Amino acid sequence: MVDYADLVKTIVTRLVTKPEDVEVKQEVADGKVTVSIKVNPEDMGRVIGKAGATIKSIRVIAKAAAIKSKDKVDVVVEE
Repeated sequence: MVDYADLVKTIVTRLVTKPEDVEVKQEVADGKVTVSIKVNPEDMGRVIGKAGATIKSIRVIAKAAAIKSKDKVDVVVEE
């Protein structure tokens, strides 16, 4: 199993103003990988982006990384 949490954490820590507050967890259930992102409330807008464009891009990158291993990956932002 590939560690998608590292990939997502690398991207998110470079987007936010408080990288020390970034928490990324990876959970596997029913053959599906869920990567959860938790950031400082002040940085929430940076991670989501205008009309959700940034989080959509992060999801696309995670899914592209999962193609070779045929994993199903979903990225969620926790409030």
